[in-house]
Amino acid sequence: MNIELTMLTWTVALWIAQLLVAVTGGMMQFPAPVLAGNRETPVEGKGWVGRAQRALRNLAESLLPFAALVLVAHAVGVSNSMTVMGAQLFFYARVAYAVVYIAGIPWLRTAVWTVGFVGLLMILAQLV
Repeated sequence: MNIELTMLTWTVALWIAQLLVAVTGGMMQFPAPVLAGNRETPVEGKGWVGRAQRALRNLAESLLPFAALVLVAHAVGVSNSMTVMGAQLFFYARVAYAVVYIAGIPWLRTAVWTVGFVGLLMILAQLV
């Protein structure tokens, strides 16, 4: 498995870890009937739990384009220093993003998100 696919695999593992953090936090803030019921409106946590939920949603939104780029690059046989660096930047920025967002550090969160986005652009640039 090449490095880009490895980074994609680790990004899915990160999504699972973030899901567990958000769910655990939700279980701490809300009674079981609220979480187990048919929620017509989303249950939004307060403090770090809400930030964990939003960080998870943000990762889910960016995971699709990352996966698409990595899989297209793999399918067409493009793997070079730029795609590797882009995939690594994306993954490590997403790890940092989760920590920084849950900790509640606003400007650093935006900077780290931007680094991950640059990683996506680096991969895309090798495909166009």
